[in-house]
Amino acid sequence: MGSTSRKENNPERPPPWKSLVAGGIAGGVEAAATYPFEFAKTRLQLVDKSKVASRNPISLVLRVAREEGISTVYTGCSTLVIGCTAKAAVRFLGFDSLKKLLADENGRLSGARGVLAGLGAGVLESVFALTPFETIKTALIDDAQQSKPRYRGFLHGTYTLVKEGGIAAIYKGVVPVTLRQSSNAAVRMGSYSFLKQKVQAMSKDDPNKPLSGATTFLVGAIAGVITVYTTMPLDTLKTRMQSLDSKKEYRNTLHCAQRLLKEEGVLTFWKGTTPRLGRLVLSGGIIFTIYEQVVSIL
Repeated sequence: MGSTSRKENNPERPPPWKSLVAGGIAGGVEAAATYPFEFAKTRLQLVDKSKVASRNPISLVLRVAREEGISTVYTGCSTLVIGCTAKAAVRFLGFDSLKKLLADENGRLSGARGVLAGLGAGVLESVFALTPFETIKTALIDDAQQSKPRYRGFLHGTYTLVKEGGIAAIYKGVVPVTLRQSSNAAVRMGSYSFLKQKVQAMSKDDPNKPLSGATTFLVGAIAGVITVYTTMPLDTLKTRMQSLDSKKEYRNTLHCAQRLLKEEGVLTFWKGTTPRLGRLVLSGGIIFTIYEQVVSIL
């Protein structure tokens, strides 16, 4: 009787291969669907080098598409899609694995343990997937707005960066990326897990019943909003440290933060918030919805 009750109260965890496949598919779709927001955010953080630098992400995207072509808006998109496929696969695999280790006897996570599982997943995805792809993506976007762009795409850009700077060149900014991503995953995955459990607990029929697609999207979107405002300063530092001029401008991440605070003010750490908010609200809804749906199909 006791074992039956425990089984009923214990939510099922997907096997590792399902977490990996579902996470990868969800990450790739989410990246492609929301890339214009990522492009606008990165340009704003790098300080748009064009003659008229718009602070409005939609105006910026429309102006770039008009003046430089729609293909420019998708500069670095293939890099991000590949990177997001890899990082989401690692993130969901890591998070689901850590959830199993940290869950109580009923298979549930407290808010603090959910944050801890997200933190660990963020470190794993940063080291094994995110840092090199983020570095290449930022370099491609930064290079595209130079007077004489050097890179002809993802492969050529990667080859050139590694040839000129060694493997360390694509791990530029690993410290701010890991700080940003571990905190990002801790807040995003932790808040999603917490909100999901609260919504499921309100079910009168079965507290372990999967959420509907619409509810999953809403919970994921709310988790995205929470994530943006709590992690934006680290995202700005990450982007500045991965810019092409970072070696000349900053000695390290702390020096970068000090200069930004002194020269541009505290609000500069939240520059690019609007496009990132648009992207993460959408991506939070998309990635969790697709992940849950793919897991249920596999």
